[in-house]
Amino acid sequence: MRKLISLFAGLLLIALGATGLTEAATKAKAPPEVEIHIDVSNQMMRVEVNGWTYGRWKVSTARDGYYTPRGSWRPFLLKKMHYSRKYDNSPMPNSIFFLGGYAIHATYYVNQLGRPASHGCIRLHPQNAAKLYSLVQKHGMKSTRITISN
Repeated sequence: MRKLISLFAGLLLIALGATGLTEAATKAKAPPEVEIHIDVSNQMMRVEVNGWTYGRWKVSTARDGYYTPRGSWRPFLLKKMHYSRKYDNSPMPNSIFFLGGYAIHATYYVNQLGRPASHGCIRLHPQNAAKLYSLVQKHGMKSTRITISN
């Protein structure tokens, strides 16, 4: 009888463990809550929250001689105010870092938005950068995906 109870208890633990693993795997595969799509050829950003369009904004990506990486990442660092060590201490308000020193951030050169002008980062209007920063902060970096194409 003890063997039967032990066997039943073991099977129950395995079943509960498998259910927990299944739930964790389902959560891991859940789509990001915040999706940020940057189209380099059009110099545009589209932001979606839970599948709904939140905003469409002009951006500036890398100008001639520089490069904006293509691919898909989760952000790894949020900084309300960052100063570029590489480019003359240039201000980078509302920075969302996604790959090394590459970030989405505000720019004060708003007249250049809509055309390539950066050293590789994605520049946004200060108001839009503040909205995006708050959105990522609210939903979390793990629930955010940044995709850069074209």
